[in-house]
This record gives sequence, C-alpha cells and structure tokens, in this order.
Amino acid sequence: MADESFDYIVIGSGSAGGVVAARLTEDPQVSVLLLEAGPADDDEMIHMPLGFSTLFKTKWDWNYETTPQKHLGGRRAYWPRMKALGGCSSMNAMIYIRGNHADYDEWRDAYGANGWGFDDVLPYFKKAEGNTRLGDPFHGTDGPLHVEDRRYNHELSTAFVESGVSAGLKRNDDFNGAGQEGAGLYQVTCKKGHRWSVADAYIHPAENRPNLTIRTESFVTKILLDGNRATGVAYTRGGEPLVARANAEVVLSGGAVNSPQLLMLSGIGPGSHLREMGIDVAVESSGVGQNLQDQPVSGIFSYTKDTTDMAEMLGLGNLVKWRATGRGPLSSNIAEAGAFYTSREDLDVPDIQLHMVPTGFYDNGMHEPVRRALTTAVTLVNVQSKGHVKLRSADPTWHPEIDPGYFDDRADLDAMISGFRRAYDIIAQGPLAKFVDEPWNPRSANPSDDEIIESIGQLGQTLYHPVATCAMGTIEGSVVDPELKVHGVDGLRVADASVMPRVPRGNTNAPTIMIGEKCADLIKESR
Repeated sequence: MADESFDYIVIGSGSAGGVVAARLTEDPQVSVLLLEAGPADDDEMIHMPLGFSTLFKTKWDWNYETTPQKHLGGRRAYWPRMKALGGCSSMNAMIYIRGNHADYDEWRDAYGANGWGFDDVLPYFKKAEGNTRLGDPFHGTDGPLHVEDRRYNHELSTAFVESGVSAGLKRNDDFNGAGQEGAGLYQVTCKKGHRWSVADAYIHPAENRPNLTIRTESFVTKILLDGNRATGVAYTRGGEPLVARANAEVVLSGGAVNSPQLLMLSGIGPGSHLREMGIDVAVESSGVGQNLQDQPVSGIFSYTKDTTDMAEMLGLGNLVKWRATGRGPLSSNIAEAGAFYTSREDLDVPDIQLHMVPTGFYDNGMHEPVRRALTTAVTLVNVQSKGHVKLRSADPTWHPEIDPGYFDDRADLDAMISGFRRAYDIIAQGPLAKFVDEPWNPRSANPSDDEIIESIGQLGQTLYHPVATCAMGTIEGSVVDPELKVHGVDGLRVADASVMPRVPRGNTNAPTIMIGEKCADLIKESR
C-alpha cells in the first residue's frame, strides 16, 4: 500500500485522543487519521457499569505490571490499561471528578504551564460536560460527555455518607463545585445507566464524517522525523507495515505509559538511556518517562451483617433489568460513594480520597468474595513519590519498565496512615456502624501503624491514575510546552494524562478529556 497523507494523525483513541480527533474534524476542510491499537468497543461488558473489572487481563487490556515495589511487600503491581476505542474511558469506574481548583493553579505557578490555571481550564470542563443535575457556574449541561447521578445506590453507600457527616465531614453533593471536601455520592460518566465513554461521546458521533479515518488494531511503532520535524508515523495493521504522513501535525495520545515509550522508540528522550537501548538520539529530552506519579490505594475491609453484597447481584434477573431499563445493581459503578479530606490539620486542600465499595474489592476485583463485606478504599491523591517509565528493549512490542516508586517518600505513607485513622472514625459510627460485623484486613478495628503498613504491603495497589511522564511546563525537565508541543520537535504534540505536571487530587479521566478539548482549540488557533 502506498503511503497515505492526512493533515493530522492522532495516535490513540483514548480520553484525550478521541476528543482531539472529533473536534478537529468539525472543520470539513481538515483531514484526520485516528489510529487505535485495540479493537472497537463492541463488548457488552464495556457498556455495563458494574462489569468494568471483567475486562482486566483480557484482550482489551495492555496488561502492564510494575517493577517489584519495595513498600508493597516486593510485589509487582498490576496496571490495567484499556486497548480499544475510548481507551481507559471504556474501562474505568466512570467517576466524574476534576480534581481541586488548586491543582491547576499549581500547574501554572509551579511548572510554568501558563494558560492552565483553574479559571483557564474550567471553560473546557464545561464545554465537554452534559450534566443532568448540575449547572452554572461550575458545570456544563449540553456537552457531549454525559454526566449523571447513578441510577442505583446500595444501602451501604448512603449509610457511608451519613456516617461521614456524623464523623464531622460536611455533606458534599458536588465534588466538582466550589469546594471538594466532604462526603457524598459520586456522579458518573454514564447515560441512562450505561457507560458513556469518549467513544460514545465523541468518536461514534463523528465516525461517519468523510474527513475522519479511524483505524482500529493499528499499532504505531514509530513517529517519523525529518530532522527535528515530525512528518508521520509507522504502524502495523494485520501484520502489514504501513506509513502515514502528516501534512500539519502528529498528536500523540497514548497515555502515561505508551506516550513516553513511543517518544523514546522514536529517538526523543534521555540520550544516555536511548543509546543504552541502541536507539539513535534524534532529540535530547531528559524528562521523557521521568516524573511518573500514580495514586496508591489500600482498603479497609470489613465483614458486614444485615445487608447484601454487590457480588450477590450478578444474576440473570438483574441483567434483564439493566438491559431493558438501565437500572438496578448492574448500573452501579461499584465505587458509589466517597469523601475528600486532609490527612493533617495544616493542609489547605484534601490529600485523601475515599471510595466506598459495597463488596470486598481487592487485587483489582480479581477475586470473588466468599463472605459479605464492604471496602473503604483509602486513596492518596496528593503524591510526593515519583518514578519512571523506561524502555526494556528497542522492540516496540515489549512492555516498558514501569516503576511508580510507591511510598518511596515516607510522607506518602504517613499521609495514608492518617487517612486510615479518619476512615476508621467514619466506619465506627452513624448508620454504617450497624452493618459492620468484624474487621477482615487490617485484622483489628483499631490497628497500630505497623499493622496498617503491613496491610498496605499486602493489598495496596494502583487507583489507575498514572500521569506526568511527558510533563508540561517551562521548567527544566518539561517535555511539552503550554501549547502541548514537544520541546525541540516541530509538528508534534502530546495530549493525554502524561502531560499533567502533577497528579490532580482525584480521578483523572475528566481532566484528561479537558486536555483533549483544550488541545483541539490550541491546534485550531495555530492553523
């Protein structure tokens, strides 16, 4: 096949790439090629909210693992990442959280990401959002990304919110509004009880445009450079090596693992590491793959009494109900309720997030519970520890080395211990307490610091929010500038969670979609 040519090539159809491709092709004069390594998003489990963990370790999953983590008992942490149209928005737990206002002001002030303060990014959050309950000044109501209150609440979730209020947290009916602290029920990126991914919101409505070409099962192996200009991509499809040329720009949206990997495979990255891998250095960029941050989570597991467990609700009757009405337990995203609070009194903004799950959800939900339980998942959302993504081979099919460095900074462990203590206060009082039978892990209802650390070592895992491996800014080590252009390379931008210079306080899907919206506008302005 002869080389093809497009104005723009977007690598990756995930939470940012799908947005960029759809927005650019709103202009009928612009041609876009969207390349996705995985297949179409045509499995029922993708669209069933409760089904997301059934996709783990299947054909839909990149199935990454970290290096052995010292503070997780030497375990390798499993990192699911979706390989299909919509990327991780087709596999995540659908919680719609933007992070704290202070996060974006910090991007601007500490990292030189001018134009990315909260007041700058709020219009893009609103542009994307179609919220069914909330509106101005913080929410959009007519954007393509459908956001709704869940259509099912387990009694443990509502009891959790009441107990959080009893424990001194304020009730918060909008974690994305004026303030983040408090306890409440999560809103989700669903539409009438079905997952509403970036594929649903952006890609499928645009897929019949004559100026958008979508190729699934297309694995990009290299960004092609002419000197320091990106001119196209090499990729394989059905075993055939192919080349596509970009007349204007290449937009890399592979995510926090795949984007730095592809930059390095293309000769853009830390020179000494590339030479070690036998790769010619095209553009020296010391920050590629560095600065990796991920939010660790570890649960307080309690056996329950006088209530049900979500694992009991997977029967045919509830499947029929969900298919017909989009209601019932299968419309649950599992993590229905949560809270934000500070681990220390001297902090101005939360560093701990709770996810309350009305079942025993551990090891990424890979185990069926044998006894009724609830999980209070303590999540550190303001992380000090940093790691890296490095190549293990110049062969693009090899998984890279992923080392998040969980808890390498002792401050992270101290914050988690404090977060556990506050979570125990919530569990022990109010309406939730009457459903708690006995502790499961940690094995005490009032564990020592060492027992909490031991439990984190056994059961701590990712919350699926890796960021910052192609960090944006103007400080030393930044990989892209505030227009998302790769420093030292013309015609190449990165738009995904890897450009966040610091992980926002909360789930990262909504911020990644915002990045896609802003990237599309930056490209339009530059035309």
